[in-house]
Amino acid sequence: MMKLLHIAPFLLLAFTTLEARPKFLETKCKTGPLDIVFVIDSSRSVRPFEFETMRRFMIDIIHNLDIGFNATRVGVIQYSSQVQNVFSLKSFFTRAEMEKAINSIVPLAQGTMTGLAIQYAMNVAFTLQEGARPLHKKIPRVAVIVTDGRPQDRVTDVAAQARAAGIEIYAVGVQRADMNSLRAMASPPLEEHVFLVESFDLIQQFGKQFQDKLCGVDMCTEMDHGCQHTCVSVPSSFYCQCKPGYKLNSDGKTCSILDACADGRHGCEHQCVSSQGSYSCRCRAGYQLNQDKKTCSMINFCNFRNHSCQHECVNILNGFYCRCRDGYTLQADGKSCQASDLCNSLEHGCEFKCVSTAGSYHCVCPEGQQLQADMKTCSKCKAGHIDLVLVIDGSKSVRPQNFELVKQFVNQIVDFLDVSPHGTRVGLVQYSSRVRTEFPLNKYTTAADVKKAVQRVQYMEKGTMTGLALKHMLEHSFSEAEGARPLSQNVPRIGLVFTDGRSQDDISEWSRRAKESGIIMFAVGVGKAVEEELREIASHPVDQHFSYSADFNTMTHIVDNLKLNICPEEGKGETEFRNPCECEALVQFQTNTLAILEDLTDKIAQITARLDQLENRIAHKK
Repeated sequence: MMKLLHIAPFLLLAFTTLEARPKFLETKCKTGPLDIVFVIDSSRSVRPFEFETMRRFMIDIIHNLDIGFNATRVGVIQYSSQVQNVFSLKSFFTRAEMEKAINSIVPLAQGTMTGLAIQYAMNVAFTLQEGARPLHKKIPRVAVIVTDGRPQDRVTDVAAQARAAGIEIYAVGVQRADMNSLRAMASPPLEEHVFLVESFDLIQQFGKQFQDKLCGVDMCTEMDHGCQHTCVSVPSSFYCQCKPGYKLNSDGKTCSILDACADGRHGCEHQCVSSQGSYSCRCRAGYQLNQDKKTCSMINFCNFRNHSCQHECVNILNGFYCRCRDGYTLQADGKSCQASDLCNSLEHGCEFKCVSTAGSYHCVCPEGQQLQADMKTCSKCKAGHIDLVLVIDGSKSVRPQNFELVKQFVNQIVDFLDVSPHGTRVGLVQYSSRVRTEFPLNKYTTAADVKKAVQRVQYMEKGTMTGLALKHMLEHSFSEAEGARPLSQNVPRIGLVFTDGRSQDDISEWSRRAKESGIIMFAVGVGKAVEEELREIASHPVDQHFSYSADFNTMTHIVDNLKLNICPEEGKGETEFRNPCECEALVQFQTNTLAILEDLTDKIAQITARLDQLENRIAHKK
């Protein structure tokens, strides 16, 4: 990993205990361009006056940096149980703007998910979209993590991934911070990247003696360093570093061959296997290595032609299962099929599906469609033209078999839409730790083509970056370049987000911006989905725009709710919401009340007449 020579003096200055806090020199050493992101712990254990000290810590360091678009760029994120982007590397290019933003931070005051914060920094904060400069420009990427406690999640693996991605990590612990966790996060050498401060009072104290180190000479060029591979300068000293695939020997100078997978640059999607200074990629069980010798794809066991399924073979991870066509039942052997109704023995003419009854049959339509007068064909959603983008969760918590149910769920929605170039257009986006457009709005013009494309979608696995998916949906999926019709045509834009768990990044900004842009947002949650996040994504009224199901096998009822709201005039049990103070509503109420009163009057008159008849009969008998 590239070592940064310029930021260490500032951190050393910040943690030197002196009797007073001296002012910075008027003439500063130019640090050169950096991309630096502060990762600040704002958990509930950080008290308000302590958080104020951390504000001053960041501001003091920024004031001694050469800030500018072509100089040093700074970003700030804070974390507790979630991660919040305060400002990104592209947001500000003056110290005044940065100081104002830092002074406006409101602490989150929850848990301490340091690993989640590091993953956010790696996946979002240090991306080109957020202002980081390309790696080929060799501008150092630096993360300064400040925490006062022990992480509540794992940091070792994600920190290693961040370092392998070219991010240099400084770990700053205060008071109760766990030294083992700080060492697990920081870049080597640890003595230059790990700092432990006894109290928040000391974090702002500085020392003049490190000014000389800031402007020190390059020790690698001024002396015979003896490094076999690479010499790296640090203030007033140096250390040796080996090339990828090698490790530094105990003499601190020479290098010996190492696990070629250890540097993290191998690019293997699943597993890296070292062999005498080289390596090869290997896939997990149920997957096969692609032609690029790095990525993996699921093995299609149905292609082996030995499945013996009478009708259809359905591929799943590490195996397959047999499925019968409509009108047939899978037998006990799990392979053969037998006709189970009359629908398979005659030309029933049902547009969608034929269902047998005792000695007969009848036609049914998909959820969201109604059977027409001919009792054969089905109606489509006539809610007008719609641009619909479905954003589905492909994280590892979904699991492959449930992901197949998600695709069925998507196709049930497509079944009740009138898909056409001038009618409804459908696009699909899948996300995990990254976001992928499966097909844009202008790709397919029939429901059949859309459903086929959905069935071909491959499961992504990995994390749950819902906020990143919302950003992609807003900036790309609803662009005219990907098939969204111009706003001037007043075609409703509908976004439907499906998730099964808590987002690993902040959704607030992008859900708000999506709704402000005019997109009608629906949120669908299953299993461990968080209701608070679903409600934040959903448009108003929220209760009509979010749905939840306990598990994947019982989520088909959600289609009815979506039908009611996307195609209200087609929905059964539709409820019309009116303001009771509106004139039209009052007139309707009065009309209904008068009708009920007239009906009661008629019934009372009938009862009175019958009583008169009974009295006359009794009198006649007497």
